[in-house]
Amino acid sequence: MIILFGEKLKSERIFPVSSILKEITEYNSGLQKLKQELNEAVTLKALALTGFKIGMAIAVLIIEETLTDRAYNTVDRPVCPKCRASLESKGWLPRAVMTVIGFITWKRKVWRCPNGCRIGQTAPFDSELGLRPNQRTGDDLKQIACVLAVFLPFNIAALLLKTLLGIEVSPSAVWNWTQYAGKEAMARLEKELTELKDKLPAVEETEAEIALLPLIIGGDGVMVPFRPNGGSPEGKSVWKEVKVGILARLGSRINRKGKKVSMIVRKRVTAVLGDIEVFKARMRLASLKEGILEAEVVVWLSDGGRGYWGVFYDLFAKHAKGILDFYHAAQNLWKGARAWFDGRTVKAREWFGCARKRLRMGRARGVVNEINAELESENLPDSVRNSLENLVNYLEKHKEHTDYERYKELGLPIGSGMVESACKWLIQQRFKCVGMRWSENGFNNLLHLRLAWMNKSYDQLFEPICSPNS
Repeated sequence: MIILFGEKLKSERIFPVSSILKEITEYNSGLQKLKQELNEAVTLKALALTGFKIGMAIAVLIIEETLTDRAYNTVDRPVCPKCRASLESKGWLPRAVMTVIGFITWKRKVWRCPNGCRIGQTAPFDSELGLRPNQRTGDDLKQIACVLAVFLPFNIAALLLKTLLGIEVSPSAVWNWTQYAGKEAMARLEKELTELKDKLPAVEETEAEIALLPLIIGGDGVMVPFRPNGGSPEGKSVWKEVKVGILARLGSRINRKGKKVSMIVRKRVTAVLGDIEVFKARMRLASLKEGILEAEVVVWLSDGGRGYWGVFYDLFAKHAKGILDFYHAAQNLWKGARAWFDGRTVKAREWFGCARKRLRMGRARGVVNEINAELESENLPDSVRNSLENLVNYLEKHKEHTDYERYKELGLPIGSGMVESACKWLIQQRFKCVGMRWSENGFNNLLHLRLAWMNKSYDQLFEPICSPNS
């Protein structure tokens, strides 16, 4: 019927919609009800929603007819993988799978070994379709459900599936699919990390003009609440640091005022719930895949955290220019000023304003000299002396990373907002909503699914995947 309908559409330029629906719905009670619903619809909203339902129902019919046609054209007799005997037919048995357009049902030929080999019943057409034995949910539906869960709580993801597609799945099913896909993403990452011990990874393909842009790398941490006893909700939350790294190609554009401003053209992220050594391995892999060895300009930009600067010295010092986040440095200047001029707020603000300006102009040495002169005073209280010494040590340690005037002339950023923003949209927006607490397994699986989405490798996880709910 569908094929005849298609041929009629090809043969006639203009075909009344009423005639189309009459021909399609003649033998389908479900479509007859939808046609009646369409006839009774008055508003554009009602017409559009009913038309959407009709379109989905027609799509199901087309797919089922296509599957039936292909199944009957699959005539090769398979052989037993154990004894190599030709299998015997058990006839045509039905198969049903829930997809993004609804339940698809069809029949295909099923075979078994005549010698009794324990291979079970086999259906070659199922394998051709990328289906696994007993699979009830299509990978297309799982893929859409998981991408919703990447951004939204599992119950809301299930609600959106029902609202948008009319397909009802439980939040626990979405959770299971997400966990399995996340495990697959983790397994692929671990494989890459293992292979990195023997050979360098291939550089990801990118446009030639983007590959010439400066590569900006940064790292930072963000705290996430976890359940103290695995999956049990009992007990007080335990806060753990998730380390986040970002690698971005920095381009530019002209804004509405005609001013040239920087913009991120391409970005890749990595993150881990683990120590700095585990984070370091992931950053090395990500940087090699992003082409750090071929990049003309590489910049490490971070605040003053020792662990993250350790990543710079161990991995990137030979390839990258280190830049200390200017705003973090300014915060440390203010802490020193407040301790130095304790109780004299106006004086503290005056000194801080001048010191901040000199720092911004790349004259951190002058600030250090001034503080050192003050430290020579014998009447300096111990608490003030400790604060100023810490400030001097901080600036001395990063003396090669504070030439901000030159950085700006080169068009390089001086603030680590890029990685701080990554911490927000990668971690906080999904894992720190009201009332959320995570088990480590649940967190890790969803985190790696989010990383796959952000790094443009999400679709590869569904080619296809297995699921405990199949």
